[in-house]
Amino acid sequence: MTHKTKFLGNGPFRADQLHDGDRYELSSGNPIYCAPGGPDHATSNLTGGAVIATDPDVEWAGIDAGYTPDSGTLRAPDIAVGAQPNEQHGWIKGTPKLAIEYAGKGQNEDQLADKIADLLGSGTQLIWVVRLIGPRRVEIYAPGKPKRIARVNEELTAPGILRNSVPVAALYDRKVAKDVMLRNLLQEHGYTSLEAVEAKGEAKGRVAGKAEGEAKGRAEGELKGRALTLKRQLARRFGKLPQWAKERIDAANSEQLEIWADEIF
Repeated sequence: MTHKTKFLGNGPFRADQLHDGDRYELSSGNPIYCAPGGPDHATSNLTGGAVIATDPDVEWAGIDAGYTPDSGTLRAPDIAVGAQPNEQHGWIKGTPKLAIEYAGKGQNEDQLADKIADLLGSGTQLIWVVRLIGPRRVEIYAPGKPKRIARVNEELTAPGILRNSVPVAALYDRKVAKDVMLRNLLQEHGYTSLEAVEAKGEAKGRVAGKAEGEAKGRAEGELKGRALTLKRQLARRFGKLPQWAKERIDAANSEQLEIWADEIF
């Protein structure tokens, strides 16, 4: 369910005056309208979110999750990574460890700069701004450090937040993203690669085959032993056995041999 909040007067406003579904953020009590995203923004956002959420060290990640470090601030990064929220309803207290913003056509650069300042100033450790206009690149922001830029052929790291590096291309390209997601999911289950899965499967097959062979060998040995015992018992009781009797005993199964062994007495 969505709500539409009406702002009366000039503020300042509080985060608790906004509802889930409102297209507003707050900065120092001032409302900031957040327009819906176009196809490029929406697709890239979903792709990048899946890459981040599957990292084995990510405890919790969300899209457009509302964070409120204080009563007059409400920020919702396109993608947020942080601790599992304690709140089941309402806004998440504090800020995410990692925030990712997709900046496309119509991006208000002043508002983006304010958002970066609000998040970093309230505790966010790392912000990636993924540029959808112009050459593919990611701007990297961290508290007390100058902005850095990672190009499309480079990889991003988030020590203490993500276990694996993220290729810049994976935040744009679905095929690259799927490869990264597969790596992440394999690691979560204790594998380093698809080759490791195949190798483990082959090893299990060899062990199972060996066990099956040993069991079959034991069963065949027991059957031959019973047949030999029965032939000896018959020979002691009736004398030398004809060839046809020997062949019939050798062809019998374990159950039939047991019946014959009982009947001779």
